[in-house]
Amino acid sequence: MLSLITSALRALPALALMAGLSATAAHAQTAEGYWQGVQKAGALRCGAAVAPPYVMRGPATGEYTGFFADLCKEFADVLKVKPEFVDTTWDNIVAGLQAGKWDLSLALNRTPARAMAVQFSIPAMEYQISLAYNKNNPKIAAGAASVADIDKAGVTLAVMSGTAQDKAISAAVKNATIMRLPGNDETRLAVTSRRADILVDASDTNQLFTQSNPDWAVALNPTPALAKQGVAFGLPHQLSAADVEVINIFLEERVATGHVDELIRKAVDEVLKGAK
Repeated sequence: MLSLITSALRALPALALMAGLSATAAHAQTAEGYWQGVQKAGALRCGAAVAPPYVMRGPATGEYTGFFADLCKEFADVLKVKPEFVDTTWDNIVAGLQAGKWDLSLALNRTPARAMAVQFSIPAMEYQISLAYNKNNPKIAAGAASVADIDKAGVTLAVMSGTAQDKAISAAVKNATIMRLPGNDETRLAVTSRRADILVDASDTNQLFTQSNPDWAVALNPTPALAKQGVAFGLPHQLSAADVEVINIFLEERVATGHVDELIRKAVDEVLKGAK
């Protein structure tokens, strides 16, 4: 009898292990990824802060355009759900993603600080920060080539509050004044009205500004670079590696085939057409 009890006790750990493995296997079979949850909900929620040509919103229609908005729509098509844009600001675009208010943040610069709070897809494009200004402004030296050359008392730099541009220029300047404004239109108006001397923004966005004002506007890509980062989708921190791979594969194919470049050209044309 004693030997039977001993044998039974010895078998208990093996039985427990088998039961645990069975439970784990059952869980693996029933567990679903993040995108499957989005499919069940029927909508892909995209947090959108306006920054042409990345993200734009029609003032009359409220319709979102721009190449990152287009990528959101295309990824929604892949998931076979409808895209749903959630209006936000650059100050809140990370916090809203953390709070689960949307599934993706559009056109988010990949920085170490943000990576501690959210995840990122691979970049859809590379970006750097440039400085746009009036070439006739006596405060800006003709041979200006670096941030130090424009970091002078009496010089005012306009930048969208909460953006990567804001963080980069804030860390770099010591003497100039930084004018933080809520949106793209406000920063440009500050420079055109001469309340600010310099517009701090992404190089491609500033290129649109200079092309729209060819008589007086020029842009400087400072040396050394003020910032050079990838622009990507911001993703919830809890996404598994498999979930991140889904959107990375989606982007990888579109970047490799030149499709993203086509979307960028379309967005740039839309901005320039609207500026005429």
